[in-house]
Amino acid sequence: MASSGFKGFEKLLELVFSLPSCGGARAQHGLRLLPVGALREALEAVQCAVVSAAGNTAFDAYVLSESSLFVYPSRAVLKTCGTTRLLRAVPVLLRAAGDELGLALRSCRYSRGSYLFPEAQPFPHDDFADEVRYLDGAVPSGLRFRRASVMPASHRHSGQNRWHEYAASASDDDVTGKDDEHADGTPHFTVDVCMTNQDRALARQFFLTPGDGRTSHATGEAMTAASGLGDVNQRSLAFGYAFAPCGYSMNALDGARYATVHVTPEDGHSYASYERGGDCAGALASIGKAVAVFWPATVSVSVCYYGTTATTNTEGTPQAIASAWVWSAVADAVEPLGLACRSRAAETFPGAMTVTYQTFTRTPAASLDMIDRS
Repeated sequence: MASSGFKGFEKLLELVFSLPSCGGARAQHGLRLLPVGALREALEAVQCAVVSAAGNTAFDAYVLSESSLFVYPSRAVLKTCGTTRLLRAVPVLLRAAGDELGLALRSCRYSRGSYLFPEAQPFPHDDFADEVRYLDGAVPSGLRFRRASVMPASHRHSGQNRWHEYAASASDDDVTGKDDEHADGTPHFTVDVCMTNQDRALARQFFLTPGDGRTSHATGEAMTAASGLGDVNQRSLAFGYAFAPCGYSMNALDGARYATVHVTPEDGHSYASYERGGDCAGALASIGKAVAVFWPATVSVSVCYYGTTATTNTEGTPQAIASAWVWSAVADAVEPLGLACRSRAAETFPGAMTVTYQTFTRTPAASLDMIDRS
């Protein structure tokens, strides 16, 4: 396992494959047919392991020793923290998908926040330029539309909180909503919330009680209920896992939609993350509920969406989303909790992908009384 220390600001990798058009088990289940040994090899390259697993008819979800893995028929989403070597999984997964299943990569997305201790990261994660070069060499040449960016471009208003984004795609058009990837239910609207300096009293909910003889799964379920995280996405089936002496991870499944939470509650460098993939309205509505669980001093929110399929007008017709609309929706969810927006940015990437990014800090007048816990 990686020696993580401060575990904040995960690395996120998303690989999308083209499924066979001839039908059969590979077209129906795709990556979910990968042998256990192939997934184990990929996670060993990253330096993490599975501690809990669940699944439904749409996808498989794994809680890892260092965050989470989600496997859909055409898509794999791997999120790891600390000093894990996330990008080392790329060649392993590409080889396994190709050799075992005959699947070809269609697009690759990699994103992360700003590391608190970049000098502690192993190559290529010690520098974003090295990460980009590594990915450019790892993904097939057929993914010829590529772009990397740091958002916002200046530190002026965002401080040290900046978002790093890389995308490579076989097409510069919308890669979702046209064929198998829409049919397999894979979510294409994702919110990623990173929170630091949690309220100390709320953070204590994620410490183990001395002498507690329950399993990590049982304690994790209790933390889910006591913290209110079970109410963030009420229709979801949540699987919590508690770490010793403190820390918590949770994956939630709701049809083809997923949510995941990871918490390191230690005083001085507490961190929590919340990610949800799925429909536009549900994902945005859950942001404020998740932030209220932790009442952090600083929050950053990244929203990733594709094409024009994320929302509809009053007649139910798909329409394009403007970045300004996303900024406003996120601010409406976060600012009533006593947080003020300090920076915002939006950029487009290959595959008709748009990413927005905003940072917020707690205002001097903010108090826990502003949070509705009814």
